[in-house]
Amino acid sequence: MRPTDLDVNILRAFVTVSETGGFTATGARLGCTQAAVSIQIKRLEELLRCRVFDRSSRSLQLTRDGEALLGYARQILRLNDETVEYFSEPEREGEIRLGIAEYFVPQQLSLILSRFVRAYPRVHLEVKVGMNVDLFDALGRGEIDLAIARRDDRHREEGCLVRREQLCWAVAPGFGSVAGISLPLCASPPPCFFRSRAAAVLDDANRPWRVIYTSQSIMGIIAAVRAGLGVAVLPESALANCLTTVTSEDELPNLGEIELAIFDRREGRSRLTTTFVRFIEESLRNLSSPMLKR
Repeated sequence: MRPTDLDVNILRAFVTVSETGGFTATGARLGCTQAAVSIQIKRLEELLRCRVFDRSSRSLQLTRDGEALLGYARQILRLNDETVEYFSEPEREGEIRLGIAEYFVPQQLSLILSRFVRAYPRVHLEVKVGMNVDLFDALGRGEIDLAIARRDDRHREEGCLVRREQLCWAVAPGFGSVAGISLPLCASPPPCFFRSRAAAVLDDANRPWRVIYTSQSIMGIIAAVRAGLGVAVLPESALANCLTTVTSEDELPNLGEIELAIFDRREGRSRLTTTFVRFIEESLRNLSSPMLKR
């Protein structure tokens, strides 16, 4: 039996219709007419011998077959786009030396970086994880090309802002109430920003506190909190599945937000690092965690 070949353009139209909810919006995004989109969807249904959209209601809805097709179509388009990217832009090769603050979206970052490596297999990615001050020093000495780190007072107007995050009081589930007690903190040693922020807001609120566990590593802090030793200040995206936040009944002061940005060397960006920065921005935009909203 001769196999049926699916046209990538038709699949792209199908995926776009599922995202926009209409033929007109899809045509505007893809640069074609509403009628052309309608013809593509009709052709797709003829090839697969099934209906992919239910047109009986006022808004387009995927049928059961359409829902099944959507996952396959996105995989095909991803592979198509990665293949075209690989061969159409051979100049995007070389090395990127990246510094990352340890608290930066640890749940998702490895997935984002692995996607970049798959999309740009000719790029060697060297990653250094460290504290904010160490990353800025390494950037200044030319030891890394980019740093994903927290904006501090010295770098308030620098970098490309990619994310704002709320800081949280993190505890293990079932830790119990911290109301009326000297707050047991798990923190990194000074000059850790999270430790300083906790101390500042607690002192302003006249709330007693003490550091009961110290670790240089954010993962060490998370492990201590998981074990029920105390409370830690963490960005929202750094909350592991096994952690939760202190309840409002405990009346701990608000910790405010942090800004995460991508910082360059003073010599400026190469085309390769520009590609990487755009990839990171687009990837973060798709995360469900709080994004840049201002």
